[in-house]
Amino acid sequence: MKTKEAIRKLLSINGSSLEIEDIVNMARKLDDRKTVLSKDSVIRMECSDNFKNRMIDTKQPIYGVTTGFGDSSRYQISPEKTADLQLNMVKYHLNGTGPTASDDVIRATMLIRANCLAKGNSGIRPVVVHQLLEYLNKDIIPVIPERGSVGASGDLIPLSYLASAIIGEGQVKCKGQIRDIKEVLDENSVNPIVLEAKEGLSLINGTSFMTAFAVLAVWDAKELAFVADLCTAMATEALMGDRGHFHPFIHQVKPHEGQLESARLIYEMLSESRLARDKILSLNNEFEEKGYQEWDRPIQDRYSIRCAPHVTGVLRDTIRWVKQWVEVECNSSNDNPLFDVNSRHVYNGGNFYGGHIVQAMDSLKVAVSNIADLLDRQLELVVDEKFNNNLTPNLIPRFDPEDYESGLNHGFKGMQLASSAITAEALKMSGPVSVFSRSTEAHNQDKVSMGTIAARDARTIIELVREVSAIHLLVLCQALELRGVEYMGDKTQAAFYLVREQVPFVDRDRRMDQDIQRVVELIKTGRLRNVVGNV
Repeated sequence: MKTKEAIRKLLSINGSSLEIEDIVNMARKLDDRKTVLSKDSVIRMECSDNFKNRMIDTKQPIYGVTTGFGDSSRYQISPEKTADLQLNMVKYHLNGTGPTASDDVIRATMLIRANCLAKGNSGIRPVVVHQLLEYLNKDIIPVIPERGSVGASGDLIPLSYLASAIIGEGQVKCKGQIRDIKEVLDENSVNPIVLEAKEGLSLINGTSFMTAFAVLAVWDAKELAFVADLCTAMATEALMGDRGHFHPFIHQVKPHEGQLESARLIYEMLSESRLARDKILSLNNEFEEKGYQEWDRPIQDRYSIRCAPHVTGVLRDTIRWVKQWVEVECNSSNDNPLFDVNSRHVYNGGNFYGGHIVQAMDSLKVAVSNIADLLDRQLELVVDEKFNNNLTPNLIPRFDPEDYESGLNHGFKGMQLASSAITAEALKMSGPVSVFSRSTEAHNQDKVSMGTIAARDARTIIELVREVSAIHLLVLCQALELRGVEYMGDKTQAAFYLVREQVPFVDRDRRMDQDIQRVVELIKTGRLRNVVGNV
């Protein structure tokens, strides 16, 4: 009998209750839980497999089981050939190209595919999923190239590498090294699986690869939403802007949930600040005499500050519905054909189609890219002496005119250039991929989703926007150190000191590429959000 502690360290999958947080924790090894197949799933899978075998015995034509694939489905084979058909199908899809997917993407793919099959509608034996989970628990992960999927009939090519590992062929990564799987299985006393009818198709005919990218993108986009609000608060301080732009009254009368959340966070982060102001301007005595007066700055801040909750709020609201869609996909039978044990029917359909994933990722891409554009515009205000309210040009430290260093340094001029370039790259990639359907496979797959490409693009855009955010944070810390750290709010000050633990003040020109990467890690790992605390 398992102890309570042992149960807590198990993630039991049943095809219906897997959440994004579970997948991220497993994919990025944030906890030490092992994954097991639930008893109910084992029963459902056995029933489905038995029903499939009875159908084969009656020599019924079953797509991908006793027939060929795609436009070859008009050819029926005898029951004796069904296992060989599965093996051939896995092999002829092993033609992926491009970079190898990251370890966290592959682990997420393995867990999601196992969970989809655990619903028990795919005619696959439990032993195959047990094998997949054993690989995952031992961190034996197949090497999967990123390119090759059009996102209909699922991720056939990427997932064929997962299936190849199950049958003991190909390369895997184990303990950080890429090795032949046969050696790794021998060392771990694991025997490869011999696939039976439908099992190869069940492994590769789904959306699990694109969904793995989508899961991690949703998780990482949440971190960027927080960082965008933090940057907006710090930019308001650096520019000595108006905290009143984030007052609850404004946003309660346009109550989009994400906008309300971003405005609340920014307002609370500025609550103790002596740099951000509630009222910037007040009349002087000369107004009554002249009938007009000219201020040395506008009565309200520029859009990239004042409208920031309306931009980041869109990302927050997009994440909400995207998360829902992605979790549905993780807990679905995205396969074909499907076996309904209760009605004794085999159904042919298109659940392998990645339509919801591509729409979710195309939308997430746009929302995240807009964060890059927002922060890049804020950065320009902070480094440009025309707009930064008496900070130095490019945040160069103040030198005595007689000092030799005077006139030699250019501060954050190069960082602004880099931010602009990275932002442009993110914006370039943000166009919808779903409209670029390509007819493939002898015009059988004549309308495809392109979900995998969209999800990969979302991953890349998030990486780019993380870099823009890191550059902006470095700029803001420099500006606020020039302005006076002691005047900052407690929460923004906490973020400032965390960055300063990694990156010192720029007192003269130096390379800053490693600085960017250090702050990228603070964002990626959630340390910035943790140090700011509950807001």
